[in-house]
Amino acid sequence: MDIKEIHPKNFDYQLPKEAIAQAPLEIRSDSKLLHYRKGSLAHHQFSTLPELIKTKSLIIFNDTKVIPARMIFHKASGARIEIFLLEPSAPTVIMEEIMSSKGSCTWVCLIRNAKKWTNDTVLSITVDQIQLTAKRMSQDTVLFNWSPQKTWSELLLALGKVPLPPYISRAPSSADQNRYQTVYSKLEGAVAAPTAGLHFTKEVLDELRKTHQLDYLTLHVSAGTFQPIKTNAEQHHMHREQLRITRSNLIHLLNNESVIAVGTTSLRSLESLYWYGVKLMNGDPDFFISKLYPYQNHKSLPDKKTALSAVLEYLDSHSMSAVIGHTEIFIFPGYKFKIVDKMITNFHLPGTTLVMLIAAFCGPNWKKIYEEALRHGYKFLSYGDSSYLESDLKKSYPPLIIT
Repeated sequence: MDIKEIHPKNFDYQLPKEAIAQAPLEIRSDSKLLHYRKGSLAHHQFSTLPELIKTKSLIIFNDTKVIPARMIFHKASGARIEIFLLEPSAPTVIMEEIMSSKGSCTWVCLIRNAKKWTNDTVLSITVDQIQLTAKRMSQDTVLFNWSPQKTWSELLLALGKVPLPPYISRAPSSADQNRYQTVYSKLEGAVAAPTAGLHFTKEVLDELRKTHQLDYLTLHVSAGTFQPIKTNAEQHHMHREQLRITRSNLIHLLNNESVIAVGTTSLRSLESLYWYGVKLMNGDPDFFISKLYPYQNHKSLPDKKTALSAVLEYLDSHSMSAVIGHTEIFIFPGYKFKIVDKMITNFHLPGTTLVMLIAAFCGPNWKKIYEEALRHGYKFLSYGDSSYLESDLKKSYPPLIIT
């Protein structure tokens, strides 16, 4: 395959507006579940998922917690400025540390109505005697200052809004504060929900736990998950995302053959972990997986256990219980999966990196899956229905290597 063929026009489909879910179901696990296995499709309710997973498996969840990443400011003139947090830049880039910071911090942001906000204008907002000021330091960087009695996490909870995706055409409600989080969310930092996990209830988790091992890693989802692709894969800019992998994650992965990723975020984390092992084996301890690193002409590649063992040895030699890194891995047809063989995911926007990932995982049958879901009235995107996909590697695309 030529990377120039990896173009959004080849991963497009017609998504009617009425198929986009605008609100969650009353009960999370009442959503529909489309099961794909060896080219066949079957319809279920999500609550029956434990019955569908036949092989004892390690099921990996992303326990990131969505932060109220949207803030609305007004200039003295009345102009409305919306600031959407993307990723921290100071005093630290580590999400857990930035959320507990006090007094000031700097973020890379998406700024709406930016033309009406000059760099010398300081915006402010006050709620419950908490004042937050925002000063634009560059085109996309904002310095925030506030009373040091509050942490950044506490401030966002008071002043921020739930960052519902742009295709949900309504204002966030109080119910979204709970429903746009997974029931197992833990570590704050995502600006978009890991939506595959929104279907899980305590009851479904308890049922899965009877037969399978459940484990949790963290990838803080960026707004890049909604970014449309306007060019081919080589030229497309991928937003990097911060991930945290624990020693316990590695041990569980080394002790289990069948791995199910809950969501594209868990899958990207796990596959990035393999490539981090490759980097360590090549003498590079920098945990950053660039978007095309997996497609480079590597002389030889280790198996899963060898790569993961390299990461575990690195943690042990540095007395670390976890490692924090960044990834912008771009998974598209031609990618060969190293760790994950099954996944649970929602239905994604046409022509996006996420549909490309599904195409890489299921081969050309991704179209069949999406057409079936539309024919049977499945709801799509964040608050939509779910799928359980078992990779059929024999029907996947040929490998792609960039020389």
